Formats: sequence, structure tokens, C-alpha cells
Amino acid sequence: MSGRPDSDTDPEIADSEAAAEQDETEDPADDEEDARRARWTAAGTGAALTLAGLAAALLRLTRSAPALVPAAYAGGAAVCAAATVLGSRGRTRRALWLLVAGVMVMALGDQFD
Repeated sequence: MSGRPDSDTDPEIADSEAAAEQDETEDPADDEEDARRARWTAAGTGAALTLAGLAAALLRLTRSAPALVPAAYAGGAAVCAAATVLGSRGRTRRALWLLVAGVMVMALGDQFD
């Protein structure tokens, strides 16, 4: 804090107050667009992970693997399918956690192989 005594910080304060007022008056349409994008992202990711889990379960069924492996992939795919439904209904935070849980179940099944 060795600034010169003749330096003026008022423009900085005025700029930060103007920025704060601008943040408070954001367009609600932007929030709706963000929510729509989050729903589509959750639903799309859930659908992709569901298909990947089902494909892995079918591939593991055709090979000689313990029965627990395809069951874990199918279980993880079911959890991801539930996340897809929740994500499409706007419950994106819960959908994210279900996606993480579904991928963890699939990864656990991969460990048994």
C-alpha cells in the first residue's frame, strides 16, 4: 500500500458498481436458455452413456466373462437411463450425480473382468 497520495480510485469504484448493477439486471431469457441447454446436455449424455453401457453388456455376454460383468454394465446403463429421464425433466443436478454413479458401477464391473 505504497500508492501515491494523489492517485484517485473513484473511477474503479464507479466501474465496479456499474458492473454490479448490470449483473443484477440480466435478461431472464438467458437463464431459460441456460436451463434448456443443461437439460439437453444431461439428457444427451445420459442417453449416450446408456447406449454405451448396453453395448458393453451385450459384448461381455458374448464372451467368456463372469456373469457379474455384464450385469454391472447393464445396471450402470439403467442408472444412466434414469439420469436421462431426470435430466429431461429439469432435475439436472440429480441427473449429474446419477450419471456419475452409473459410470462408477460400469467401472466396477470392468474391474471384475
